[in-house]
Amino acid sequence: MTPAPVVLPDDPDILREMIVSLQTEVARLSASARAYEALVQSLKIRIARLQKQKFGASSEKIDREIEQLELLLEDVKIAIAAADPSPDIREHDVSDDAVSPPRQRGKPQVSDTTPRERIVLDPGEACPACGGPLRLVGEDVTEILDFIAAKLKVVETARLKKSCRHCETMVQPEAPSRPVPRGMAGPGLLAHILVSKFDDHIPLYRQNEIFARQGVDIPRSTLIDWCGQAVAVLRPLTDLIRQDVVKADLLHADDTPIQVLDSRLRQAGKPRGVKEGRIWTYLRDPRPWGGSDPPAVAYWFSPDRKGINPQTHLAQFRGILQADAYAGFRDLYKPDATGTVHVREAACWAHLRRAFHDVWKGSDSTIAREALEQIGELYDIERQLTGSPAPYRLAVRQEKSRPRVTAFHAWCETQLARIPGKGELAKAIRYALNRWAAFTLFLEDGRVAIDNNPAERAIRPVCVGRKNYLFAGSDAGGDNIADAMTLIESAKLSGLNPHDYLADVLARINEHKINRLHELLPWNWQPANTLHKKAA
Repeated sequence: MTPAPVVLPDDPDILREMIVSLQTEVARLSASARAYEALVQSLKIRIARLQKQKFGASSEKIDREIEQLELLLEDVKIAIAAADPSPDIREHDVSDDAVSPPRQRGKPQVSDTTPRERIVLDPGEACPACGGPLRLVGEDVTEILDFIAAKLKVVETARLKKSCRHCETMVQPEAPSRPVPRGMAGPGLLAHILVSKFDDHIPLYRQNEIFARQGVDIPRSTLIDWCGQAVAVLRPLTDLIRQDVVKADLLHADDTPIQVLDSRLRQAGKPRGVKEGRIWTYLRDPRPWGGSDPPAVAYWFSPDRKGINPQTHLAQFRGILQADAYAGFRDLYKPDATGTVHVREAACWAHLRRAFHDVWKGSDSTIAREALEQIGELYDIERQLTGSPAPYRLAVRQEKSRPRVTAFHAWCETQLARIPGKGELAKAIRYALNRWAAFTLFLEDGRVAIDNNPAERAIRPVCVGRKNYLFAGSDAGGDNIADAMTLIESAKLSGLNPHDYLADVLARINEHKINRLHELLPWNWQPANTLHKKAA
């Protein structure tokens, strides 16, 4: 639609004043745009530098600094958008005829399943100019993306009682099962609470405030009960996922700390009463090498970081484990009484790269820089292999990667003989040489990744979550976090909306036969409405 033309005054003096005023305003906006753009570029550069430094003991501090800078960058961009709400218009600086680049924004990607509403604006049947009949020659269609706020509703189930006119028998349908015994929460609400807490990382007290705005005051104590009861109802499915994951012959593993309240510490005189537990993750993901097994991830909580924890989790595991150099994994790699090795170790080149990167950033070492360049060549090759079949990955690695790895090994031995033995650089080189068989396992098996980054990505939701809920209320609370995340993250790996998946499963699991529980696993799941259509 063409905007109405602006009516300008006929007085030349007034026109000159308007032009001067507009020139002043354009110059001011252009100067502001340049200042904003300089600040945006500065923040982007700082964030990029910090992201490259996210290694070593200070990584948590760097993570927090990156988050603060990203929030600041977001605020600056909002300020730019508020000053210029039309990103398609270029601003002309009348002082030097410079043209500021247009603001870029990505177009929202709307899925085919998103509901659509069509509004038709019809000019009528008669011409407004002459009264003649109108005929359709086409249409112009524009789209806006709107949001319909989630609503709570009360579902009343009335079970009618009837008596037989002949024998006086009372007849009444059985009460439908509830996801939580005697609980008022429906499956959709329970799924919303779980996903909000464990995936969107919204603490329950904030969920209480959100529900209150919708006209329903659900006490936080009730939300806590519902959350725990829903996790308990789903626990048989969580156990199945864990059992299925450890049956794989190739896993990524990682762990991260989580603060846990412990009343015994308070009784012992420690006022804070907090200990450090761990969340462990074990990931099965054959997608990078074209495997047929569905991706899945299993989480466990433990009150400490003792080696017995991963040894217990992986007691039945047989295959290749890709993890860091944590000493608790070592017993898994040892042969049994018959001399059979059940678990082979695959090391992580990203960890090795970080060790050299720390040295290079701290001392500007040319040797460390050279190590980074050699490792970078291996990653250049790996980027071309993602998604390729394992035999092809193996063939390319044998041809291109193996000579570079062999050369790197010889280079490490040469450099180790030349540098001080107690320095950080020597420590990094010995880290590679002492575990060389684990570092080169990816050259023998096309399925093995060059690093353990998939597990680090799988553990990241825990790192994000603990910044919001700060700590688990108890060891049982840590178990609930691990259980909920096993279901939610496995559903996401299967391409599912975790809310839709959990809502459907919670509605069905109590009536589902225990020997067919595998049908509800994320990679096997089909919505109930789909099953009903097939039956019909």
